[in-house]
Amino acid sequence: MTGPFNPPLRIPLASRFLPSRYYYGWYVVVGVALVMLCGIGVGYYGLAVFLKPLQQAHGWSNASVSGATGLYFVISGISAAMVGPAIDRRGPMPFLTVGVLLTAVMVGCIGFVQELWQLYTVYAVLAAAFGMAGSVSTNVIMARWFIRRRARAMSISATGVSSAGVILPPLVAWLIGSGGLDLTTPVIAVFTLVVGLPVVFLVLAWDPGQMGLSPDGPVSPSELPLSSSLREEVQTRRWTLYQAMGTLSFWALVSAFVLVLLSQTGFLIHQIAFLEERTGSRTAASLALSLGAIGSIVARLIIGGFADALNKRHLTAGLFAFQAVSVFLIVNIDAVVTNYIFAFTFGLTIGNIYMMQSLLTSEIFGYVSFGAVFGMISLATQVSSGAGPLLVGLLEEPMGGYETPFLITGGITLVAALVVLFARPIRPPQGDSS
Repeated sequence: MTGPFNPPLRIPLASRFLPSRYYYGWYVVVGVALVMLCGIGVGYYGLAVFLKPLQQAHGWSNASVSGATGLYFVISGISAAMVGPAIDRRGPMPFLTVGVLLTAVMVGCIGFVQELWQLYTVYAVLAAAFGMAGSVSTNVIMARWFIRRRARAMSISATGVSSAGVILPPLVAWLIGSGGLDLTTPVIAVFTLVVGLPVVFLVLAWDPGQMGLSPDGPVSPSELPLSSSLREEVQTRRWTLYQAMGTLSFWALVSAFVLVLLSQTGFLIHQIAFLEERTGSRTAASLALSLGAIGSIVARLIIGGFADALNKRHLTAGLFAFQAVSVFLIVNIDAVVTNYIFAFTFGLTIGNIYMMQSLLTSEIFGYVSFGAVFGMISLATQVSSGAGPLLVGLLEEPMGGYETPFLITGGITLVAALVVLFARPIRPPQGDSS
């Protein structure tokens, strides 16, 4: 079923001061990037940079801290699934506000936990915040503002997440060396508040219709012709979760991204610990993670520039395979230079994989019901993302190191590359225009 959408009026204060010669959607893109830096990046990359310091500060085992990380991903997925339908109805602004605020408060608390149960409690609340201010809220905005240039817009906005990967590892390593977790976490919390909340209040609008604008701005249809999956009848079709879950494409998306994000997150969260053991230096390990994040930014911007014209299923499968090869290489080749090279090549795929999850969902199921459908997909993938670090953490000790667990994650990623090919566009029923 399709139908008109009439969002409530919202004229952001920033629109009165920013140059009007540019389509306001591009300012929204930059704003979403900053919110992703705070709402997603701090939560996502913070888990990796705090893993080893928490173990060392409190004497907790790898599996214990990884368990808190696993809980984080499970609860964040539940949170995303719960808020998704409400975001479709009311918009993401209230959820972004609460999510950014809670993220800052909980990150600030990490440095002051004394017992393992306190860490699990903080991570649980932080996870709920991630579900509210994370990919469902931000990608709902992007899917509505851009259709023809959606890949390009999402590639730019998602650089906020990768920017956190560039900024946080060396910053946290320096802050911990200067004053420990007690200094580090309040600084990151203040940064989150100062950057995130002003953007939500002053820059963002949920839908271009709120400002009397159209998606993509003043672009000629002949410049970027719409593919069949991006036409209005597909993009404005309303899906119930029951209808979406009755399609092969839904389950192909779920299965493929469950597998790849289990593997990707399992590797990423333990990457610093693995490289610190290999190199004997936390700074060197953090630099490798930052290089991966830089690679994520560069590759996403490059691929986002031409992904709108490509078959996204084939592109996604290729990215999955490339990530698996990077994992195999970093495990089997131990040299100072190659540690950085393969961390960089692995990073080339991280952001693009998340971007392709959003692009495939919006291309197949449109933007009107994006929050509900993507929220349910996020529930499954967040649970698997939590299982990845836990699985690697549990296998690391009995297998005598990270090498074998990482090889397992690479193999799982190759399976995901085959599964995603079944996520084909769905033709709307004939005569469905009500």
